Amino acid sequence: MSQQSQNYQNHRRIHPLFHVLLTLLTAGLFISAVVELVRSLKAGNQVFPAVLFLIISIMFIVIFLVVRSYPLKAQDRAIRAEENLRHYVLTQKLLDPRLSVKQIVALRFASDDEFPSLCQKAAADQLSPDAIKKSIQKWRADDYRI
Repeated sequence: MSQQSQNYQNHRRIHPLFHVLLTLLTAGLFISAVVELVRSLKAGNQVFPAVLFLIISIMFIVIFLVVRSYPLKAQDRAIRAEENLRHYVLTQKLLDPRLSVKQIVALRFASDDEFPSLCQKAAADQLSPDAIKKSIQKWRADDYRI
């Protein structure tokens, strides 16, 4: 749990090992592979090791992106289910099917008092996730998602 209460300005979180260190290392690996391939081509050396190095760096980029996207999709599914249940408990109706997953993920920050009406407004006006978050008067923290 964070010491400061969560709000629109501070709700985004960065995991330094992933978002900074691993991003820089992955970018460095790819740049090094491209530089090595260009050097090998210019020098007339064997290019196979450099091509292999480039392929491995591209594979690492794909793994880097997938490792991030799969847990986020699982979190989005869980949030959608939680917010659907919350909406049902508050209104005895399921969420409006016009709401996108991204909108629902943004709506999770709304307090119970404003959640049903903000859901209606978001669906009717097709508010962006950012507009939804900015519309929230009483913020409900989510300290679990990264």
